[in-house]
Amino acid sequence: MGDDGLIADEVGEWAKEKHSYLTRYIDISHGARQRFIGPGKAGATYFDPFCATGRSKVRGTGEWIDGSAVAAWKASVASGAPFTQVFISDIDQACVDACTARLKKLNAPVTAICADAVSAVPQMISGVNNLGLHLALLDPYNLELDFRIIQGLSALKRVDLVIHLSAMDLQRNLANNLKGDESAFDVLAPGWRDSIDLAASKQTIRAAVIEYWRGKVAALGKWPSATQRLITGEKHQPLYWLLLASGHQLAQKFWGIATNPEKQGELF
Repeated sequence: MGDDGLIADEVGEWAKEKHSYLTRYIDISHGARQRFIGPGKAGATYFDPFCATGRSKVRGTGEWIDGSAVAAWKASVASGAPFTQVFISDIDQACVDACTARLKKLNAPVTAICADAVSAVPQMISGVNNLGLHLALLDPYNLELDFRIIQGLSALKRVDLVIHLSAMDLQRNLANNLKGDESAFDVLAPGWRDSIDLAASKQTIRAAVIEYWRGKVAALGKWPSATQRLITGEKHQPLYWLLLASGHQLAQKFWGIATNPEKQGELF
């Protein structure tokens, strides 16, 4: 149970870093968002198709922190340009209910869906104005970020995607993904087998899969940022990269400022 009486989940210390980049981006982009808010305007929506419970206990320290959807809503309110709609989803109904309750307590205009992200996204985008300004956090539990989620959201004219791309799964499970007829790579980047030399070194293959994926996202008109933060675990092991995909240069500039980039070495 969480510190507020609702169910919660447990996360590593790294979740705080992820949320800091997300909330800083929301704060920095408030001026752009404000232009879409108000009577007769198209609106500004936040999508979180992997919402979990909305409240987490930090493993090892016992600190309680907001989940991503709650943190994002609070940041938008604090910026003076609150989202006009908040869409959340999770495959677990109990998680959806807890996150919804926490958001409603904060007067967030939340719409909740219990479904896998691939099924939830079409329902989400059907409920918004295509001319609005939208932000989505794609924060799956592993490498299996289904490309159809990105395709669906990219149908919106103005949407920025903050994406979690798993480094740990990419390295740890590389051999299994190369051997299987169907693998996480096929979900992440359909068609990768026809574009990558499977006889190359593991390091080359990992880099090639990511570049192929980046190319597929860019082909949707949402260019992955050159600025991407490597989030590491308690023992400094690489967990995932956090990056922005957007069709707008201003969004890319905001992301660069929000993440305050510094040299982190090569991807692999």
